[in-house]
Amino acid sequence: MRILNPAIKSYIKLRWGVIDNFLLHPHEAQTMMFNSLISSAQFTQFGKQYDFDKINQLKDFKQAVPIHTYEDMYPYIERMLHGEQNISWRSDINWFAQSSGTTSEKSKFIPVSTESLEEGQYKAGKDVLALYYRNFPQSKLMSGKVLVMGGSHQVNKLNADSFYGDLSAVVLQNLSYWHQLTRTPDLSIALLDDWEEKIERMANATADEDVSYIAGVPTWTSVLLNRIKEIKQTDDILNVWPNLELYIHGGVNFDPYKEQFKDFFPSRPIHYQETYNASEGFFAAQDIVGRDGMLLLLSHGIFYEFMPMEELGKDKPETLSLSEVEMGVNYALVVSTNAGLWRYMIGDTIAFTSLNPYRIKVTGRTKHFINAFGEEVIIENADQAISEASKYTNTNVSDYTAAPIYFSGKENGAHQWLIECEIAEDKKQNFIEILDKTLQNVNSDYEAKRQKDIALRMPEVTFLPKGSFTEWLKSKNKLGGQNKVPRLSNDRKLIEEIIQFLSLK
Repeated sequence: MRILNPAIKSYIKLRWGVIDNFLLHPHEAQTMMFNSLISSAQFTQFGKQYDFDKINQLKDFKQAVPIHTYEDMYPYIERMLHGEQNISWRSDINWFAQSSGTTSEKSKFIPVSTESLEEGQYKAGKDVLALYYRNFPQSKLMSGKVLVMGGSHQVNKLNADSFYGDLSAVVLQNLSYWHQLTRTPDLSIALLDDWEEKIERMANATADEDVSYIAGVPTWTSVLLNRIKEIKQTDDILNVWPNLELYIHGGVNFDPYKEQFKDFFPSRPIHYQETYNASEGFFAAQDIVGRDGMLLLLSHGIFYEFMPMEELGKDKPETLSLSEVEMGVNYALVVSTNAGLWRYMIGDTIAFTSLNPYRIKVTGRTKHFINAFGEEVIIENADQAISEASKYTNTNVSDYTAAPIYFSGKENGAHQWLIECEIAEDKKQNFIEILDKTLQNVNSDYEAKRQKDIALRMPEVTFLPKGSFTEWLKSKNKLGGQNKVPRLSNDRKLIEEIIQFLSLK
């Protein structure tokens, strides 16, 4: 019989109390976090440069410290990569979360401190489970093991004492011995660099475990689940893991994957819980399973600012504090963290779905959108359209990317989509029509440009066979981890590269 340890029950109740405290006093929680961060970093080189000892209020902070992009922070990070300490955070930085896109050969190295692991990643991870137990108090989730789709890590060659890797790998590598016993597979498999070998070995190693929940990015999780189905010769993952009850996901919008994941569990539904965990910090988690929006985590080593989109690109952009935000408005997320990032614009855009408590959803990227003709299509719009088209054509979309087609001669513009899925020939046109119609329904600017094909004609869609994007990522040595295909681009550089690669195969 699967019985929940009483000590775990007590800890869960303790976390409920902590969560309730910042729910009841959100502004006070952020003020305390702000003061703690400034105090902790005042004797660092960054703190001395910007006179942290003279900062007493948020307005002082905004006046003294400019908004930073990764390029702005890199001179400090580079020194840390070479082993210098006390640069932008007081404790030693020996780990870096590697974050890389697919359009550049360069990687970002985000500093990870002991505090950001303990007060951010681990505390937030426990709070995710505490929130789940609040929804389902009779759950036996902790009686089984968690299957984690982690990344890989390598020794940082600039400094023998420093390490870098995907955030998930950094978190896994630093887990306590007790936590290592509650997860699967073994670290020797979980941290493999070769993702094809990793998937194969993970499938074989975990198929006979008692897995009660899974955590990972949908793209790679679906690949693993499909392989396990093949190995066990079953159409239902619950025949392999009968006690599985929860999938914790993040990294990309889950809507386009919902139908695909339903097919993994035909005998009964499981629960899904969304999290917002980036290389820069663990920001939010779904507190009501099945409800849109994630609870903003306010006491986990992060101070938040919110930049209205009209401020983006200005020399001295204005930002709002938590008490000033409005619902339904897109903001660029700006954070200061206990790993030494200061007024750092992470590149994501969010909108608030609730102000009491503060819940958010990720709406896109500050650089990932299509606005070639004034249509202002963001990732949230695209995900909704893909989700609707998939549902009504009974199609499972693995991944997609889209970019503009510019005016040419007398022909007006359009959007070109590359969509990886298995779809019947007689459903393709219906899929395209639903995609287009949904975009018009959710985006008035797109709808206006589509009126009578004035600026935009019908989307051009190429349906790709299964594995196409994986092969492209593999060709760029970007397979696995946090690497993923950018959903939207405002130019044709990326899509032309993918088209050329596929045509050469």
